[in-house]
Amino acid sequence: MKRFEWRDKIHTLDAEEDYEEIVRILSTREFPWDIEQALGLALYRTYAVPSIGELLGGTREFTARPQHRYDDTVLILNDILEHGFEPGRGRDALRRMNQMHRSYEISNDDYRYVLSTFVVMPVRWLNDYGYGWRRLSDHEIAASTNYYRKLGRHMGIKDIPETYEEFRDLMDSYEAEHFAYTEGGRAVSDATLDLMVDFYPAWQRPLVRPFTKGLLDDSLIRAFRYPEPAAFWRRAGDVALKARAKVVRRMRPREEPKWARSSSNVRSYPDGYHPSRIGTFPKGCPIPHDMLTQEVSGTGAHVPAPGQAVAPATSEPSSDAPTDAR
Repeated sequence: MKRFEWRDKIHTLDAEEDYEEIVRILSTREFPWDIEQALGLALYRTYAVPSIGELLGGTREFTARPQHRYDDTVLILNDILEHGFEPGRGRDALRRMNQMHRSYEISNDDYRYVLSTFVVMPVRWLNDYGYGWRRLSDHEIAASTNYYRKLGRHMGIKDIPETYEEFRDLMDSYEAEHFAYTEGGRAVSDATLDLMVDFYPAWQRPLVRPFTKGLLDDSLIRAFRYPEPAAFWRRAGDVALKARAKVVRRMRPREEPKWARSSSNVRSYPDGYHPSRIGTFPKGCPIPHDMLTQEVSGTGAHVPAPGQAVAPATSEPSSDAPTDAR
């Protein structure tokens, strides 16, 4: 394959009709590493909104079980991307996500904000920061926006922005209005940074933490009350990521998709999983009748017991039921 063959393929597709396929190509062939980093940063930003940071801190999932929380998020979003929104494994993943979310009091404004980070941060990472080996085109940005608009509709979110520009303005204004320090947000931030550092070999970890903090913008640093990163680390992160982009541009295109489920950072389910059997089951959330669980201390929520993420062959969840939406 030639280096720009996938880009050319994308531009034969319709951003209004084929957006799922376009986002699959972007996420698994053109920019798998970059989009993974951008979406991780998107979720990380949400901790600085007090209503979100305090809620996540209160669940204790990020502080007591950060690896499982990371894996559950990655795998559920992967299954939706890989299998789509129609009945099947993707619909099961979507239903599981909605079951978890609707167990808590989450405002529509917070839902819209989180959705906006997923739309905006990959564009910022690849285009605005210059960390992509090529820029996303307006065609690709429109397709990605349409994909997340559809995800938002399946989540029951109301008043979803229609364009990328509207999502961008929503994200920036929401952060300007709401970013603030909370103990829960800081605790979740610290636990997430610890997990990210743990993804690297021991000899690299002393460098990974300041490198990562150097990538956080000033509004996040202030919201989490972190010391201002040294100018060296600010510059080092920017230079290193732009240098990586130049190297990747000269590499052969990826022919086989790289799904997030195959990442070495996903470690919780070595024997496999079904999306209906992972994540948390807060009080009142339905639990598969054949699944053993254990309680998360102090929260009333349950999580799958070890070995329970794979459904018995005779009780695989039905995939043709309608999506659970709020």
